[in-house]
Amino acid sequence: METGTEKRVSARITGRVQGVGFRNFTRRRARRLEVTGWVRNESDGSVRLEAEGPTDALESLIETVHEGPRTARVETVDVDWSDAADAFEGFRVRR
Repeated sequence: METGTEKRVSARITGRVQGVGFRNFTRRRARRLEVTGWVRNESDGSVRLEAEGPTDALESLIETVHEGPRTARVETVDVDWSDAADAFEGFRVRR
């Protein structure tokens, strides 16, 4: 993928990722990277991430969620890439 190209990433993160500050951790990193989108807990215990921005920033965000906060234990990160649709304003935690 080209650096600087606007893309969209959809990711499902599994493991011990709920109740450990994972969403706020992701939100802080996304805002520092100036990407837009959201993150939320899913009923199956996973976390869903939807974000848009420059490819290099999104790749950095995905690297970050692979690590997670210290209290998390990430098992898998399933990622799908697509073209950005300019669908988001800012980055937030959805409930």
